[in-house]
Amino acid sequence: MKTLIHIYFALFTLVSFSQTISIQKSSALETGNAIDAGMSTERLSKIDAMISEEVTNGNIPGAVALIVRNGKIVFHKAYGMSNNEAKISMEKDAIFRIASQTKAITSTAVMMLWEEGKFQLDDNISKYIPEFGEAQILDTFNEADGTYTTKPAENQITIRDLLTHTSGIGYGVIDGDERFKKIYAKAGITDLFTTEKITIAESVKKLATLPLHHEPGEAFTYSEGLDVLGYFIEVISGVPFDEFFKTRIFEPLNMKDTWFYQPKENYNRLVAVQKKENDKWIKYPITFYDTDYPIKGAKTFFSGGAGLSSTAKDYATFLQMYLNEGELNGVRLLSRTTVRSILGNQIGDIWDGPKNHGLAFSIVNEKGEISGGLGSDGTFEWGGYFNTQYFADPKEKVIGILMKQTQGPLDDTTSWKFKQMLFSSIDD
Repeated sequence: MKTLIHIYFALFTLVSFSQTISIQKSSALETGNAIDAGMSTERLSKIDAMISEEVTNGNIPGAVALIVRNGKIVFHKAYGMSNNEAKISMEKDAIFRIASQTKAITSTAVMMLWEEGKFQLDDNISKYIPEFGEAQILDTFNEADGTYTTKPAENQITIRDLLTHTSGIGYGVIDGDERFKKIYAKAGITDLFTTEKITIAESVKKLATLPLHHEPGEAFTYSEGLDVLGYFIEVISGVPFDEFFKTRIFEPLNMKDTWFYQPKENYNRLVAVQKKENDKWIKYPITFYDTDYPIKGAKTFFSGGAGLSSTAKDYATFLQMYLNEGELNGVRLLSRTTVRSILGNQIGDIWDGPKNHGLAFSIVNEKGEISGGLGSDGTFEWGGYFNTQYFADPKEKVIGILMKQTQGPLDDTTSWKFKQMLFSSIDD
């Protein structure tokens, strides 16, 4: 009799434990009721009207907006046109070039390898990519012929520096310093995206020989550091960068539409990059890059800083994993302790304003929360070159994503309005 009681107790305990575990696991993103999620339907309708009006007034050609609250999609709508010249309407599953939104995914991959004990954050990058050698800072620059001199840096570039844009590396064609634009162009550095046949290994090894803006760790300079880390991931993991993303992040999270180069069946879902000319929306012309790079060209350059294209729902899935402290639908990519480090201030007082910077995102601080319209202290965010944006508030458990594809001068106020109005829609 005692044996039967023990067996029953053991089974009861096992079932209870299993139920506890299942409760702790989050669910994949699904559509939910806005009121049940603590959002005002009346105020969400004002966001809907605001974006519609911006399209009608010709300030943006089209957009996809998505809001998640408490793990449920409570707002997901498409507006305007994906391609005005071709008369293609925007759809909710449209694919956007997310450019610098790639950076957070690259940083996540880096930290996944860090959790495996592959390196320490304050290791010098030259330990893994020897071409970086001893860091040199730009000293003098000759405008006439593009030659320059350097002086030795006191510090060396660390992996943490690369994650936080404090390495001193520049950003070539979009660098704020004209000298670095010229130095990078002369050296043949590939910035952002390309249709040319080149690899990140080739580009990063050339980049490693160039001078820095400043001492590593002493200032914030937006940089190609995440491209360096893309190659670093290949070195550390022994796996091609795109393959690492696919097998370790995208497939586990079911992010089926996120790629460096989209499969053929998705070509017709790629939104055109548009600019306004003579009051008409036209496709943005080829400049230093071809906007069709996600579906065209050699498809060999995997930019860790700017190369991915994705959908609003896929990116919301990635962010929900962070709101769940590293886990989604029973799949854990990061420990909650690692997420805490990623979302902490990693640059000290280099920024003295409403935001800090972590290991993957900018982070709203207490000053930012009090200023209003930015979210709670701890809200993490970033955006992309073609006017995509995202933010996620761990305290309010809310995600906002607004995807557009534009270049050139615009009278576009949707970005700040969307964020401000979203936080004003919380009603619980």
